[in-house]
Amino acid sequence: MTDSIELSIVMPCLNEAETLAQCIEKARLGIQRSDVRGEIIVADNGSTDGSQAIAEKLGARVVPVKEKGYGSALRGGINAASGKWILMGDADDSYDFSEITGFAKKFQEGFELVMGCRLPSGGGTIMPGAMPWKNRWIGNPVLSFIGQLFFKCPARDFHCGLRGFTRAAFEKMDLQTTGMEFASEMVIKATLKRLKITEVPITLHKDGRSRPPHLKPWRDGWRHLQFMLLYSPRWLFLVPGLLLSVLGIAVSAALSCKTFHLGAVVFDVGTLAVACMTVIIGFQLVAFAFYTKVFAIAEGLLPDDPKLTRVFKVFTLEKGILLGLAILLAGIILLVHALWIWRRTGYGNLPPEDNLRRLIPAATLVAVSVQIIFSSFFMSALGLKTKSRRPPKLPELPL
Repeated sequence: MTDSIELSIVMPCLNEAETLAQCIEKARLGIQRSDVRGEIIVADNGSTDGSQAIAEKLGARVVPVKEKGYGSALRGGINAASGKWILMGDADDSYDFSEITGFAKKFQEGFELVMGCRLPSGGGTIMPGAMPWKNRWIGNPVLSFIGQLFFKCPARDFHCGLRGFTRAAFEKMDLQTTGMEFASEMVIKATLKRLKITEVPITLHKDGRSRPPHLKPWRDGWRHLQFMLLYSPRWLFLVPGLLLSVLGIAVSAALSCKTFHLGAVVFDVGTLAVACMTVIIGFQLVAFAFYTKVFAIAEGLLPDDPKLTRVFKVFTLEKGILLGLAILLAGIILLVHALWIWRRTGYGNLPPEDNLRRLIPAATLVAVSVQIIFSSFFMSALGLKTKSRRPPKLPELPL
């Protein structure tokens, strides 16, 4: 019997007695309309309102999941599912499970992740009162845009809760999170692993519960954003670090020679000190990008990256040490020059502005050189772990 199941519909459940029966009936109708052999699974996360009895009475299979969290409930239900295709959706009656034929067709066409799209731009519909204004006009568009920017995800509606995937795709994604981040992790990993992703338009209805939803827009929105940033060292560290470094170097080089005037505003050694600080911070962020990427690959959190491999072939430990020593030499030369000027005055008082214009860049070069040398050693140590447990060759990930 289990071998003949094609589609498993998994509903996470935590006290959904008000709407669970409607969802199960619609799911049964959706399976019939899709002309597939299916099953309905209710992944219960500790309901105390009789949801389990309702599900069993209507013929759904109840899978108790002790570990709390949206992701935990879904993982428990998915692991217990028998189908080669799995469709997940909330049990609050906001998604119409009777209209799932589009998902079944996409599976039959060979797609591995099929996302529902609630947005009108993708053919979807949001019924009046179905989505709070802050979710519709701020949270969902912003997070979807960030997801597309960071990971080149083809899905317009990055956080739609009604989605389907194949059993093989679920195993490839190797999802780890237990909370609301489970949905973001799924789309991110599916994109990084180059799975075949598509969307089908759906309608989002106002949920049928009398109580407030489990979702907390600001808290959970921040959790999704935080998760996406942590999975993208390129945008969290590398891009800001490069921008700060380039800006700081340009301003420092200009102010090391002379004071600049912009109208009534004067840029002098104070601005030079801030610019040099920006250089140091920028470099540290760039180093963090490499640390994070190498560590994540070594731990199997991110797939291997051919771009990073090429970088390490060019930028070896020895070259990093030589670059650091060259910058250190430049800093020392500037310090010696400043000392020579001081000696010419008999080691007396020097004009503060001129003296700082020499000392601040020199100190910055010394600090950056030390960072480069020891960062090279640290990344080399991380690289040893990566080589010792190199993961299988997977699609390219932008740093």
